[in-house]
Amino acid sequence: MPANRSRSPLFRRGLAVAAALPLLALAACGYGSDSDSTDTGAKVAAGAKKIDGLGSVKIGYFANLTHATALVGAQKGFFQKALGATKAEYSIFNAGPSEIEALNAGSIDIGWIGPSPSINGYTASKGKSLRIISGSASGGVKLVVNPKKIKSLKDVKGKKIATPQLGNTQDVAFLNWIADQGWKVDAQSGKGDVSVVRTDNKITPDAFKSGSIDGAWVPEPTASKLVAEGGKVLLDEADLWPDKKFVITNVIVRQSFLKEHPKAVEAVLKASVTTNKWINANSAAAATAANAQLKADSGAALPTSVLDSAWKSIVVTNDPLASTLNTEAEHAVKAGLLEKPDLDGIYDLTLLNKVLKADGESTVSDAGLGVK
Repeated sequence: MPANRSRSPLFRRGLAVAAALPLLALAACGYGSDSDSTDTGAKVAAGAKKIDGLGSVKIGYFANLTHATALVGAQKGFFQKALGATKAEYSIFNAGPSEIEALNAGSIDIGWIGPSPSINGYTASKGKSLRIISGSASGGVKLVVNPKKIKSLKDVKGKKIATPQLGNTQDVAFLNWIADQGWKVDAQSGKGDVSVVRTDNKITPDAFKSGSIDGAWVPEPTASKLVAEGGKVLLDEADLWPDKKFVITNVIVRQSFLKEHPKAVEAVLKASVTTNKWINANSAAAATAANAQLKADSGAALPTSVLDSAWKSIVVTNDPLASTLNTEAEHAVKAGLLEKPDLDGIYDLTLLNKVLKADGESTVSDAGLGVK
């Protein structure tokens, strides 16, 4: 898969992308190597019926441990079981913008994705393309550094630190942290008191090993891969948030699909809730299942030492942690990467809360950003 070169639609250098979004959606066909289809081999139960008469529900996610719900749910067949004779079809992405394009084009119906592309996709379409319908994961983001060059947080000044992509969730978080230190960095170029080097997560471990970067603010399992190369965790982003919780992955749906096929959406949410419950009750087995799906999706499983370290820092949750998404949007605005967004209506947690109530679980809040 190629390095991610996409830019968020609302970045000031990327306004043309936002304007061309419908054209991108029409022109794209599989999105090149940004999207690969995968078949988990989950079998349809005998006598099962199709939901809403649908032949399939198309589900997108990343081959990242922060998408643990999707990985485990696919591997264990939870989504297929909930969908009955309607086939669960999966597409794997390595960049948020390409997943949003696929959603807009109807190439996927539901997706696991980070908060920044969710915000950008929603606002670029003037609130017409997607809804966030559930949470999925919190945590799993760390600042890992070369301990020979950086011994304390103040030593980050003047160093080269990688983030995955201009304006992605981790890039925004790092820029905000830099500003909180009183340091100056040009958000677009990454130049300033700290050199912010946008580097694809697949390349970051090699860049770290070669010494071309001094550290990285990255999600798992990249953070643990850097530790395996001799890096040291200098900061866990969870420590910067109230209750150490912040959204790293949520679940989105095409608004038209939600309107036309609520039973199918509810089935996927039932499977998501079931998966999260199973993960929390079977942590070791869940890590093994996630790793097996990573191997199926990317061709390579994680080494046990990397998997064990990464898995511990990720918390699966049905709660979308909506207030933290709003805060992340404010951070992007402060960094100059995002025009002030109108996020009213970005959430529709109606079906999720229905599922949670039926399962005896506590309902969750949209922080005032739900459909009115």
